[in-house]
Amino acid sequence: MLTIKGRQITKTVEAEAGLTVLDHALKHNVDFGFSCMRGTCARCRCVVTEGAELLSKPTDEELDRLEPEELEQGYRLGCQAQIKQAGTLVAANKPYF
Repeated sequence: MLTIKGRQITKTVEAEAGLTVLDHALKHNVDFGFSCMRGTCARCRCVVTEGAELLSKPTDEELDRLEPEELEQGYRLGCQAQIKQAGTLVAANKPYF
């Protein structure tokens, strides 16, 4: 299961492998901030508080955009963080502004 926390809406949905956190938010009408969907704007920045091991490794876009400390703290870009396997995952949208 995937719990997605937007600005005002939180939903728990069935996680689908191959989709990103942002894909799930859009599919289930969660108010998750985003602009570019390419990993450059970071409006979809989120913090993964549970299940980070179920996601793909950080992409080059994430390594370029996020600080090493942010990655260590569990921050990812929702448009880049792809679900690889089933399990329990919690991600909350935390844009810079």
